[in-house]
Amino acid sequence: MKFVLIFNRVYQFVKFVSIIKPDPLVSLKEFTAARIAIGRVGTSIPLKEFQEFKLAHAHARDAVYSVLDIGGLLNSLKVFKLPILHLHSNAISRHKYLTRPDFGRQLDEESTSQLKDYSTSADIAIIIADGLSATAVNENAFNLLELLIPMFLDAKLKLSPLCLVEQGRVAIGDDIAYGLNAKFSIVLIGERPGLSSADSMGAYLTYNPRPGLTDESRNCISNIRPQGLTHKPAADKILYLVNEAFKRKVSGVTLKDNAGLLG
Repeated sequence: MKFVLIFNRVYQFVKFVSIIKPDPLVSLKEFTAARIAIGRVGTSIPLKEFQEFKLAHAHARDAVYSVLDIGGLLNSLKVFKLPILHLHSNAISRHKYLTRPDFGRQLDEESTSQLKDYSTSADIAIIIADGLSATAVNENAFNLLELLIPMFLDAKLKLSPLCLVEQGRVAIGDDIAYGLNAKFSIVLIGERPGLSSADSMGAYLTYNPRPGLTDESRNCISNIRPQGLTHKPAADKILYLVNEAFKRKVSGVTLKDNAGLLG
């Protein structure tokens, strides 16, 4: 009786596996981590794929509630021999950050006063903010900057103090760069985590940053991470757009990325 029970269970499992219908696009999976060609069982998805979806969703939720590794970033950024400012938005908690996006776009009073001590003319202000995935910033910001900052120095571009911002959104870079009297801002920030990219960082570039700007004034380079746009191509693209922005004195929708069209 025991062996019959075992056999029946094995038989049911084999029968279940056999009804999973493969997707004809399965060969495309080698080109992307996106959830494509997962097959189906009847009108549903296979159990394995469902469990992987739940796990990816958990990683995404964790990324949203992750925190900046301030100690680690401060320690690693010292290599650039630039002043480092630790700033905070008006969002006093993660809950407030998620429910009041406007608070994440504004510096608190203490942070605003810090900028006054460093308000000297500079070409570029680099702002590192947690955004919607501090994990992405913890894992990618330094690796990008160790390539990018030497490029700026070779180009004779003067840098403002590096700024670490907790509970910050993209637009907070406008206030910071304006307060530092910088001509250009680069905001490195954790992007909204997808179900296969909880470590994705974005770079937002703005010429003549100032309070009140909206998204059409910025250029965005997205999906900076080892499995997406890797650090060296991202640094090259940022440098290209910075040079073009200073040459044309614009950024955003009026500044196009034509780097790939150059002969």
